[in-house]
Amino acid sequence: MVDYEGIIATYCAGNLDLQHILLTHSRQVADRALAIVKEHPEWVESGEVDPIFIEEAAMLHDIGVVLCDAPKIHCFGTHSYIEHGYLGAEILRQEGLTKHAAVAERHTGTGITHEQIIREQLPIPVGDYLPRTLEERLICYADKFYSKTKLGQDKPMSKIRLHMWKYGSDAVKRFDDMQKCFEPIIEF
Repeated sequence: MVDYEGIIATYCAGNLDLQHILLTHSRQVADRALAIVKEHPEWVESGEVDPIFIEEAAMLHDIGVVLCDAPKIHCFGTHSYIEHGYLGAEILRQEGLTKHAAVAERHTGTGITHEQIIREQLPIPVGDYLPRTLEERLICYADKFYSKTKLGQDKPMSKIRLHMWKYGSDAVKRFDDMQKCFEPIIEF
């Protein structure tokens, strides 16, 4: 099993406030994802989903924030927040966690498309960052329910969908497709 707490502690480099935020937020995401997996034992039986990987990847999906400038969550790096996905993927690849890296790289929003990067002139390498596997989609979905600035609170579905509209109808459709896949929504 991956020592995700150790990895987070290492990259937070003594920033205990950020470490607390990452551990709390990521635990919420992991717990929601694992609760959904529990409702779908067929995914585990088929080998499509590994609960241990889900926990590890959910706990590490936001590691890239350590390199970003987001003072509200005690991040004092030089990169913009939108970059945290691909930056986290780079960190996780350096740690030898290539499968975990794909989750970090593809979890932002409901994924980021090549066209969106160009259209919005996003400061990330041009490519498609859409979640591809069931595991990637599950963690991406679970992440939408939790904020790093309001720890311990679930976002209501209406607020999530409204936020997704900022990224266009394709983002909303991807979220709606994820929701259908992961029904019933687990109550927390």
